[in-house]
Amino acid sequence: MSALAIYTIIHVAISLVAIVSGFGFAYRLLSSRPLRGWTSTFFVTTLLTSLTGFGFPNLQFTPGVIIGILSLIVLTIAAVARYVGHLQSGWRIAYVASALIAFYFNFFVLVVQSFMKIPALHALAPTNSEPPFAIAQLVVLVAFLVVGYFAVRRFHETPTIPTTPVTPAL
Repeated sequence: MSALAIYTIIHVAISLVAIVSGFGFAYRLLSSRPLRGWTSTFFVTTLLTSLTGFGFPNLQFTPGVIIGILSLIVLTIAAVARYVGHLQSGWRIAYVASALIAFYFNFFVLVVQSFMKIPALHALAPTNSEPPFAIAQLVVLVAFLVVGYFAVRRFHETPTIPTTPVTPAL
């Protein structure tokens, strides 16, 4: 097996973990119960997906490169909203929106790759410009817009409550 094939397998595995953890992350946003495990796994693997995507030998500026750059930008916005803005005021909306956009980008690429690599889907849309491909991408976009709408409305980070009472020093 070539080094490129191994690299591709690693990239795909990271991408799939990012997508699966993205579902957990989105569910936690919708339920307004953030969980550090889902969140950190989603952010780290989504970041690694974009970074490893740049490691493929390619001499052209492709749509994949553009999506990778955009993903890094929205991940940066989410990190700033979380760690600098502390999810206060408009930062909460920026966090939810930018994180879900990064998730959408991953899922968008999953659909593109599925139509390219899965024979039954490829037969339906060999150039990714046929109606089945457009319909699939439209359904994904609408689903993410609906999830985003409800996540923005429902997600409110709750402050951490200490498990042991704090007593003042005498």
